[in-house]
Amino acid sequence: MGKTITTYLIDGDPQGPQYVLISNKICKMVVIPRANISIVNERPELQTPAFYILLGEDDTMKPKAYIGETESFKDRVKDHDYKKTFWQKALVFVSQSNTMTKADVQYLEYRAILEAKKAKHFSLGENKQTPKAPNLSEYQQDSMDEYFDDIKFLTSFIGCNIFDIVKTKNKHLFFTKGRGCDAKGFYDSSGFTVLQGSILAKDSVPSLIWREKRAKQIKEYAKEKGGKVILEADKVFTSPSTAADFCIGSSNNGWIVWKDEKGQTLDAVYRKQLE
Repeated sequence: MGKTITTYLIDGDPQGPQYVLISNKICKMVVIPRANISIVNERPELQTPAFYILLGEDDTMKPKAYIGETESFKDRVKDHDYKKTFWQKALVFVSQSNTMTKADVQYLEYRAILEAKKAKHFSLGENKQTPKAPNLSEYQQDSMDEYFDDIKFLTSFIGCNIFDIVKTKNKHLFFTKGRGCDAKGFYDSSGFTVLQGSILAKDSVPSLIWREKRAKQIKEYAKEKGGKVILEADKVFTSPSTAADFCIGSSNNGWIVWKDEKGQTLDAVYRKQLE
């Protein structure tokens, strides 16, 4: 079933603050770059109960987030602006009908932290503890579960995969081996995803241009077990070749080295789809 998404650029700048809405839903996402944080003084809805996510990177350039709730984002963000240096963008979720309560946004925070930790795409070091679920009536919890589904859809819509959990059941899987690696993944509109559990080459050849960056990513995303380097979370790459380089530790043509269980290359499979 299709969806209608409305994006409104508040000051006309595609990189600036914006609203993102799903037609016929109460969920409203306000995207605020840190450079435009003064907009909180102009928007009354940012002074109501809200669930929010701060997005940025940690020292190793791994995606990092802080998940929170507040009765007024305008008041809360002032503290974050002084005390949290990592973030560059805020996603603030409010109700178009101004009907959400403190308990509602506490429940959203509880759900979000659990699911973001399960997805493992972002470092959540700033969230020291996992909050307990507040007491909500059955109908209100159902309503907030539906609202949280909209949050997951909207974050994914703008390219943020903080809650995305890969389901491989209907995915066309591809495999590659070489230099001790034994990896698997799939290709879709997000890029090439290397799946958790893939075995990676321990080191990189000297000619690999981004060998130092690869070493940092392996340290962040993988662990050595039984003499093998194993990927601990799904990792998305912009291209099949970058994904192959990461797994094998050398320069490769990903369209050729990724093959499905029938031995067909990624290139052959996707070229057939165009015929």
